[in-house]
Formats: sequence, C-alpha cells, structure tokens
Amino acid sequence: MHELPIVNNILQVVLRHALAHKVKKVLAIHIQVSEMSGLEDQWMQKYFDYLAKDDIVKGARLVVERIPVMMQCSDCSASYKVDIRTDQTMACPKCGSINSTMVSGQKYFITNLEAI
Repeated sequence: MHELPIVNNILQVVLRHALAHKVKKVLAIHIQVSEMSGLEDQWMQKYFDYLAKDDIVKGARLVVERIPVMMQCSDCSASYKVDIRTDQTMACPKCGSINSTMVSGQKYFITNLEAI
C-alpha cells in the first residue's frame, strides 16, 4: 500500500508538466524504479488508474524500467551492481569485502512522457 502516496506524487508531477506544456492527453509515463524501492508494477498501475480521474491522464499506462542496486566498496572503492534477489551477502566482487555503502537503489524517477 506504500505505492499509493508515491503514485499520487508521480501523478501530481505529470499533471503539472502536462498543463504547463498544454498537453491534450498523456498516453504513457516512463519511470525508472530502483530494485530496493519495494514498489510493485501492478500496484502502481492500479493506484494510478484509481487516482487518474482527470481526462488528461485517464487511461495512461506506466512503463516501468527497473534500476539495479549499486554499491561502493569501502575497502577498495569498487562500484558494483547487486541483484537483491540472488546476492545474499552483497560482497564486493573485486575484493570480497562486505564493508560497502549503497550508492543507489531506493529511488524512482519520471524519465519521459508520451503525450499528444
């Protein structure tokens, strides 16, 4: 259910840009979603459909691109991707250290709008 406030934020940004650019209809909203965000594609679309009552955005689809978690090793400074579904330790592939910091992995971004 944490998708609801996030989808509402996305909707508000889209509406603001659509009105500012005199868009007649938004067809699709492309977003990048980090793997660790916990956001589920199907729930984001369901909540978007529920909230999108304005004719400009009604019926628009969300196109979700997943972004991997990026870590940086505190010991050797290597940057690396982590697949949170399979990597249990998130250890650095270069030196094996588990002493690392998450660089990215919990955010979401609107990257593009398809509109007429």
